[in-house]
Amino acid sequence: MKLGFIGTGKISSSVISGICSSSIKYNKIFISSRNSVNAKKLKSKFKRIYIEKNNQDIVDKSDWIFLAVTPKVGEKIIKELSFRSNQTIISFISTITISSLKKMIKVKAQIVRAIPLPPISLKKGPVPICPPNKKVKSFFNKIGSTVEIKNEKLSINFWSTSGMMAAYYEILRTMSEWLVSKGVKRTDAQKYITSLFLALSEDAVVNSKTNLKNLVKESQTPKGLNEQGLKEMSKKGVYKNIIKTLNMIYKRLN
Repeated sequence: MKLGFIGTGKISSSVISGICSSSIKYNKIFISSRNSVNAKKLKSKFKRIYIEKNNQDIVDKSDWIFLAVTPKVGEKIIKELSFRSNQTIISFISTITISSLKKMIKVKAQIVRAIPLPPISLKKGPVPICPPNKKVKSFFNKIGSTVEIKNEKLSINFWSTSGMMAAYYEILRTMSEWLVSKGVKRTDAQKYITSLFLALSEDAVVNSKTNLKNLVKESQTPKGLNEQGLKEMSKKGVYKNIIKTLNMIYKRLN
C-alpha cells in the first residue's frame, strides 16, 4: 500500500511518525514539500519517505490519500486535483463536510473524515472517524484507538472538543510558569506538572466507564486544598466558560 499526505504540518507529521513505528504495512509514503522543514525531518528520520513538489504527483502515486491542509487551502486545491475511484481519501480538515468533499473530488472514491491528534505519534489517543469504514478503522487501531461515528453531524461534537487541545497545554504551561516564578527550575517544574496530569489522565481513563463526577468528589476532602481549588475555579466561572467555548467552536463547525 502506498500512502500520500497532502500537507505536512503537525498532524501529518504525527500520523506519519505513528505509522512508521507501527505494524502497518506500507511500501512508500509520499509527502508534500510545502512545509520543507517538516518534510526533510520526516525523510531523514524514516525510510520509504518521498518528498513530492506537486500535489497531483502524490495523488497519482498513492492508494490512500490523507488531506491535511487548512480549510482555506483545501477549498482551493482539492477541486483542482484528479482522484481515482479506487482510492481511499481520508480528510483531517475540520470544516469541510463529506458532501462538500464529494463535490470537490468528483469521483466515487471512499471518503472518510478523521480526527487524529498529535499523541498519535506515540500510538496513543482516540481517532474518531466518519462514516464507519472497516479498513480505515483497522488502520488507525494500529496507531491509536478508533471511534466510529455513523452520523456526521454527531461527529462535529468530537471535532469541537478536539479544539481544546491548545487550551489544555496552556493550563500545563501556566502552572509550570507559576512554579518557575516561585524559584523551581523550569525542567523540574515542567516534569512535575506534565507527569502529574499524565497520572490524573490515566486514572480518569481507568475510571471512564463510571460517571466522572465520582473522581471530582473523591479527589476532595472537606476544607482541603482540592476543595478550595475547585470552589475558586467554579466561582470564577472557569467551567461555564469551557462550555461557552465549546459551543462557539461547535457553531463555527456548523
